[in-house]
Amino acid sequence: MPQEETFAIRRTFLIPLGLLLLLSLALLVTCIVQGQPIAKALILAFILLPVIGFFIESAFRRAVITAEGLTVYKFLRQKHLAFAEMTAVETVMVRKRVFLTLCVDDEFVILSNAYADFPGLVRALLQRVPAAAISDDTRKMAEAPPVKSTDIVSCWLAVALLAFILYIQFSGNS
Repeated sequence: MPQEETFAIRRTFLIPLGLLLLLSLALLVTCIVQGQPIAKALILAFILLPVIGFFIESAFRRAVITAEGLTVYKFLRQKHLAFAEMTAVETVMVRKRVFLTLCVDDEFVILSNAYADFPGLVRALLQRVPAAAISDDTRKMAEAPPVKSTDIVSCWLAVALLAFILYIQFSGNS
Protein backbone atom coordinates (compact mmCIF):
# COMPACT_ATOMS: atom_id res chain seq x y z
CA MET A 1 0.00 0.00 0.00
CA PRO A 2 1.30 3.49 -0.84
CA GLN A 3 2.21 5.65 2.16
CA GLU A 4 0.05 8.58 1.10
CA GLU A 5 -2.60 8.97 -1.57
CA THR A 6 -4.06 12.32 -2.60
CA PHE A 7 -7.39 12.77 -4.35
CA ALA A 8 -8.70 16.07 -5.73
CA ILE A 9 -11.85 17.20 -7.50
CA ARG A 10 -11.78 16.12 -11.16
CA ARG A 11 -9.99 18.52 -13.50
CA THR A 12 -12.58 17.65 -16.13
CA PHE A 13 -15.03 19.52 -13.89
CA LEU A 14 -12.72 22.31 -12.68
CA ILE A 15 -11.78 23.41 -16.21
CA PRO A 16 -15.32 24.18 -17.43
CA LEU A 17 -16.18 25.65 -14.01
CA GLY A 18 -13.17 27.97 -14.30
CA LEU A 19 -14.21 28.94 -17.83
CA LEU A 20 -17.74 29.59 -16.58
CA LEU A 21 -16.31 31.88 -13.93
CA LEU A 22 -14.13 33.76 -16.45
CA LEU A 23 -16.96 34.15 -18.95
CA SER A 24 -19.30 35.37 -16.19
CA LEU A 25 -16.73 37.96 -15.15
CA ALA A 26 -16.26 38.97 -18.80
CA LEU A 27 -20.01 39.38 -19.20
CA LEU A 28 -20.22 41.50 -16.04
CA VAL A 29 -17.36 43.74 -17.22
CA THR A 30 -18.94 43.99 -20.68
CA CYS A 31 -22.27 45.04 -19.20
CA ILE A 32 -20.60 47.73 -17.09
CA VAL A 33 -18.41 49.02 -19.96
CA GLN A 34 -21.35 49.10 -22.38
CA GLY A 35 -23.44 51.04 -19.90
CA GLN A 36 -26.11 48.36 -19.51
CA PRO A 37 -28.77 48.92 -16.84
CA ILE A 38 -27.40 48.69 -13.29
CA ALA A 39 -30.00 46.02 -12.44
CA LYS A 40 -28.50 43.72 -15.08
CA ALA A 41 -25.00 44.17 -13.64
CA LEU A 42 -26.27 43.59 -10.09
CA ILE A 43 -28.07 40.40 -11.11
CA LEU A 44 -24.90 39.14 -12.82
CA ALA A 45 -22.81 40.02 -9.77
CA PHE A 46 -25.31 38.23 -7.52
CA ILE A 47 -25.17 35.12 -9.73
CA LEU A 48 -21.37 35.32 -9.85
CA LEU A 49 -20.88 35.12 -6.07
CA PRO A 50 -21.85 31.45 -5.65
CA VAL A 51 -19.88 30.51 -8.79
CA ILE A 52 -16.77 32.13 -7.29
CA GLY A 53 -17.32 30.37 -3.96
CA PHE A 54 -17.97 27.01 -5.58
CA PHE A 55 -14.89 27.30 -7.81
CA ILE A 56 -12.60 28.25 -4.92
CA GLU A 57 -14.00 25.49 -2.70
CA SER A 58 -13.67 22.88 -5.47
CA ALA A 59 -10.17 23.98 -6.52
CA PHE A 60 -8.78 23.69 -2.99
CA ARG A 61 -10.54 20.47 -1.96
CA ARG A 62 -8.22 17.49 -1.40
CA ALA A 63 -8.56 14.19 0.40
CA VAL A 64 -5.28 12.76 1.64
CA ILE A 65 -5.20 9.17 2.84
CA THR A 66 -2.30 7.96 4.97
CA ALA A 67 -1.83 4.77 6.96
CA GLU A 68 -3.16 6.55 10.06
CA GLY A 69 -6.17 8.42 8.70
CA LEU A 70 -7.95 10.68 6.28
CA THR A 71 -7.40 14.43 6.08
CA VAL A 72 -9.75 16.53 4.00
CA TYR A 73 -8.43 19.93 2.98
CA LYS A 74 -10.85 22.71 2.06
CA PHE A 75 -10.29 26.41 1.49
CA LEU A 76 -8.71 27.77 4.71
CA ARG A 77 -9.60 24.68 6.78
CA GLN A 78 -8.97 20.97 7.18
CA LYS A 79 -10.35 18.00 9.09
CA HIS A 80 -8.57 14.79 10.09
CA LEU A 81 -10.18 11.48 11.05
CA ALA A 82 -8.10 8.57 12.34
CA PHE A 83 -8.96 5.21 10.79
CA ALA A 84 -8.59 3.36 14.10
CA GLU A 85 -11.30 5.57 15.66
CA MET A 86 -13.85 5.35 12.82
CA THR A 87 -17.23 4.23 14.00
CA ALA A 88 -19.20 4.28 10.73
CA VAL A 89 -18.79 4.47 6.97
CA GLU A 90 -22.15 5.02 5.29
CA THR A 91 -23.21 5.58 1.69
CA VAL A 92 -26.06 7.58 0.22
CA MET A 93 -26.70 7.20 -3.50
CA VAL A 94 -28.94 9.52 -5.49
CA ARG A 95 -28.97 8.26 -9.06
CA LYS A 96 -25.27 8.32 -10.01
CA ARG A 97 -24.29 10.75 -7.25
CA VAL A 98 -22.62 9.08 -4.25
CA PHE A 99 -22.00 10.57 -0.83
CA LEU A 100 -19.67 8.63 1.43
CA THR A 101 -19.88 9.61 5.11
CA LEU A 102 -17.04 8.67 7.46
CA CYS A 103 -17.72 9.14 11.18
CA VAL A 104 -15.64 9.31 14.34
CA ASP A 105 -18.10 9.82 17.19
CA ASP A 106 -19.68 13.27 16.56
CA GLU A 107 -17.22 14.29 13.83
CA PHE A 108 -17.72 13.32 10.22
CA VAL A 109 -16.49 13.91 6.69
CA ILE A 110 -18.57 13.59 3.55
CA LEU A 111 -16.87 12.67 0.28
CA SER A 112 -18.64 12.57 -3.07
CA ASN A 113 -17.86 11.00 -6.39
CA ALA A 114 -16.79 14.42 -7.67
CA TYR A 115 -13.25 13.36 -6.76
CA ALA A 116 -10.96 12.09 -9.50
CA ASP A 117 -10.45 8.31 -9.34
CA PHE A 118 -13.37 7.89 -6.95
CA PRO A 119 -13.17 4.07 -7.22
CA GLY A 120 -9.52 4.28 -6.09
CA LEU A 121 -10.51 6.59 -3.24
CA VAL A 122 -13.17 4.14 -2.07
CA ARG A 123 -10.77 1.18 -2.30
CA ALA A 124 -8.04 3.03 -0.38
CA LEU A 125 -10.48 4.01 2.37
CA LEU A 126 -12.12 0.62 2.78
CA GLN A 127 -8.72 -1.11 2.99
CA ARG A 128 -7.85 0.99 6.03
CA VAL A 129 -11.14 1.47 7.89
CA PRO A 130 -12.11 -1.13 10.52
CA ALA A 131 -14.37 -3.69 8.82
CA ALA A 132 -17.04 -3.39 11.53
CA ALA A 133 -17.54 0.31 10.69
CA ILE A 134 -18.39 -0.30 7.01
CA SER A 135 -22.10 -0.53 6.19
CA ASP A 136 -23.52 -3.13 3.81
CA ASP A 137 -24.62 -0.36 1.40
CA THR A 138 -21.04 0.91 1.30
CA ARG A 139 -19.66 -2.57 0.59
CA LYS A 140 -22.18 -2.99 -2.22
CA MET A 141 -21.39 0.44 -3.71
CA ALA A 142 -17.63 -0.28 -3.47
CA GLU A 143 -18.00 -3.24 -5.84
CA ALA A 144 -18.74 -0.81 -8.70
CA PRO A 145 -18.54 2.84 -7.61
CA PRO A 146 -20.55 5.00 -10.02
CA VAL A 147 -18.80 7.73 -11.99
CA LYS A 148 -20.90 10.84 -12.54
CA SER A 149 -20.40 13.01 -15.60
CA THR A 150 -23.64 14.98 -15.89
CA ASP A 151 -22.17 17.82 -13.80
CA ILE A 152 -19.37 18.17 -16.34
CA VAL A 153 -21.79 18.19 -19.27
CA SER A 154 -24.00 20.76 -17.51
CA CYS A 155 -21.01 22.98 -16.84
CA TRP A 156 -19.89 22.84 -20.48
CA LEU A 157 -23.45 23.69 -21.60
CA ALA A 158 -23.39 26.73 -19.28
CA VAL A 159 -20.02 27.75 -20.77
CA ALA A 160 -21.48 27.49 -24.29
CA LEU A 161 -24.54 29.51 -23.26
CA LEU A 162 -22.42 32.27 -21.70
CA ALA A 163 -20.12 32.35 -24.74
CA PHE A 164 -23.21 32.79 -26.93
CA ILE A 165 -24.54 35.58 -24.68
CA LEU A 166 -21.15 37.33 -24.85
CA TYR A 167 -21.16 36.98 -28.62
CA ILE A 168 -24.61 38.60 -28.76
CA GLN A 169 -23.45 41.38 -26.40
CA PHE A 170 -20.53 42.22 -28.70
CA SER A 171 -22.36 41.80 -32.00
CA GLY A 172 -25.30 43.91 -30.80
CA ASN A 173 -23.06 46.92 -30.12
CA SER A 174 -20.98 46.86 -33.31
